[in-house]
Amino acid sequence: MKALTYHGSKDVRVDNVPDPVLQQEDDIVLRVTATAICGSDLHIYRGKIPGMETGDVLGHEFMGIVEEVGKGVTRVKKGDRVVIPFTISCGECFFCNKTLFAACENTNPGRGAILNTKNVRSGAGLFGYSHLYGGYAGGQAEYVRVPKANVGPLIIPAGLADEQVLFLSDILPTGYQAAVNGEVGPGSTVAIFGAGPVGLMAAASARLLGAERIFIIDEHPYRLAFAQDTYGAEPINLHEVDDPADLIIQRTNFRGVDASIDAVGFEAKGSALETIMADLKLEGSSGKALRQAIAATRRGGVISVPGVYAGWIHGFLFGDAFEKGLTFKMGQTHAQRFMPKLLEHIQAGELRPEVIITHHLSLDEAVRGYEVFEKAQEDCRKVVLTPGGPRASADAPQDKAAH
Repeated sequence: MKALTYHGSKDVRVDNVPDPVLQQEDDIVLRVTATAICGSDLHIYRGKIPGMETGDVLGHEFMGIVEEVGKGVTRVKKGDRVVIPFTISCGECFFCNKTLFAACENTNPGRGAILNTKNVRSGAGLFGYSHLYGGYAGGQAEYVRVPKANVGPLIIPAGLADEQVLFLSDILPTGYQAAVNGEVGPGSTVAIFGAGPVGLMAAASARLLGAERIFIIDEHPYRLAFAQDTYGAEPINLHEVDDPADLIIQRTNFRGVDASIDAVGFEAKGSALETIMADLKLEGSSGKALRQAIAATRRGGVISVPGVYAGWIHGFLFGDAFEKGLTFKMGQTHAQRFMPKLLEHIQAGELRPEVIITHHLSLDEAVRGYEVFEKAQEDCRKVVLTPGGPRASADAPQDKAAH
């Protein structure tokens, strides 16, 4: 089969690789009908994620048709159309029983990204995201093996196009969890740092939950214009405003917002010092977005962090957070917890995640998709890839409509 594989920094290729096979009784093999390039994939593309090996198959946002079913699978059957969450969770461990699916103790044989790990078990395995997270093959491919298929796959009802539901795999529940963690509700004021796909899904979710006012901060005018037009967000351009937090405070009666959402993560563009420290491996993540979030949030407010961080952070300003009495909530998304409810919102027309898509490409064009997305060319917001070949053309009519 064809799959998008890793060969080093800025070097991904569509290669022919062996077809996946069932390995455990609760596995399925999925024929992928749609897959997307995530902002987290760009961390891999830029060579920032350790534990990648040559030939690893990328991609953790995907959906498709069940082709093969292990004898222990009861949740789905051959022919079902499903979306797959990006986390692989057993459904039975201490954390899964608390619906903390991203903390699953049984699916990641890797060490995870915690530096001071002690003897803590690793969190959940992830599709297509390095051997730190289990080395599982990803879904930017024609086929993919899906472990723990009695826990993850969500069956999609007829009448919904792939593009309407594809983002249930990651960015929609990630944006929604970010808003929930920020305790966003009717009348809330929110600052969202980053107008990429997760930031936009956080804005959509904040509106759904009743936010009264949303500030969104980014360096790309086309992203800001989209957020303003689509979600009524108040745009702040980093090329025009040196200190967004200061402007937000002025616009909120000199208090700050109820919640800030950091949808940027560790690759935020920091100071020259931070760049040097990162190059010398003295810092794992830039602290710029977090410093701005701390400054922009009112006393007693919440900082929600869906953006990925790792290792040491320079200039965290923890004392400011203490003085303000801030609450921090963060971490990988417990996608399985939110997917069914979010599907209902999509069916009701209350969420339209597909509106952020700008590029529909074939899997054969995946390399160009990464280049365009990484460089923010062609006003790119989100790239969706469709595996080609004669077998993919056998999709149901509602699947074809998505392409």
